[in-house]
Amino acid sequence: MDLSTTYLGFQLPHPFMAGASPLTSTVEGVRRLEEAGAAAIVLPSLFEEGMIGGEIALRSFYSDPEHSTVPPATALGLSPRNYLAHLARVKEAVKLPVIASLNGTAPGAWMKLAPVLENEGADALELNLYTFSTEPWESADTVERRLLELVRSIRSSIRIPLAVKLSPFHTSLPNFARELDHAGASAILLFNRFTPADIDLERLELVRRMELSSSSELPLRLRWLAVLHGKVSASLGVTGGIHTPEDAVKAVLTGASGIQIVSALLEKGIGQLDLIRRGVEDWLRQHRISALDDLRGRMSLLAAPNPKMLERLNYIYNLDSWYGPSPAPPRRRSDTRRSAPAS
Repeated sequence: MDLSTTYLGFQLPHPFMAGASPLTSTVEGVRRLEEAGAAAIVLPSLFEEGMIGGEIALRSFYSDPEHSTVPPATALGLSPRNYLAHLARVKEAVKLPVIASLNGTAPGAWMKLAPVLENEGADALELNLYTFSTEPWESADTVERRLLELVRSIRSSIRIPLAVKLSPFHTSLPNFARELDHAGASAILLFNRFTPADIDLERLELVRRMELSSSSELPLRLRWLAVLHGKVSASLGVTGGIHTPEDAVKAVLTGASGIQIVSALLEKGIGQLDLIRRGVEDWLRQHRISALDDLRGRMSLLAAPNPKMLERLNYIYNLDSWYGPSPAPPRRRSDTRRSAPAS
């Protein structure tokens, strides 16, 4: 059974990789993921906010690594120095592609870390554009131009493939994806997850908690994979909502070339990665399909003669589905009338 795929320019035996998580923050975790059959791994992110003074820190790291001043490791993740050390250890420990990750929203000194990560051995770079606009005077165009400038700047500073991880909240996601394509993105990854915020009514404080994804989050990703497939030259990847072999098959049917799995591994263990892979093989075997690539994009909008009309009809049909099946037509009365009584 051929599950091979091309993602970020890498020829991979299958599309299933481990996304950024605590599992990829240790060498032991990465080794276990390789043993479980991960096609690639993504390291946790270096955050823009965690690299205040990052340019100075990097200079001192190379001039005096033992005594350099770097931001401490916090909830933002590893310091730049520790991140580079982790990357080097991971590259020594495994043979599969290692994708480093940066998380930021505005150009700045932190971007200088991109070529450093390449020089330290990263096979590719994932840029997580987690952004949330709160100012009414900041237009959608302003936000997207800033993000595109960031992608262009990083793309021009590295030679390795660049994946861009997006949120679903853009006015015209297809147009923005096309602009990212032109800016040099090697892959577009759908989607990052906005962390929920709740309110403690007794303390009147924000309650912050990280929750694992579920398969219920997949349909949003399927919709946009189906829209973007064949419209951009970048690889399409999916992250969030992949928990079962059926989830994975749906993602490929709508156009995914790379599938990142995180929550399922944290919830059920690293072995879930192999279970999903083998479950996809079983599905293909049952449906007499020899190669996963034969499925890719079969359910995308490229197959629709009128995508806009299809979207409107799906909307209407989904509304109608709430009411259940149409009621049975009323019984037709017989034309035969009861005879009148004799007078």
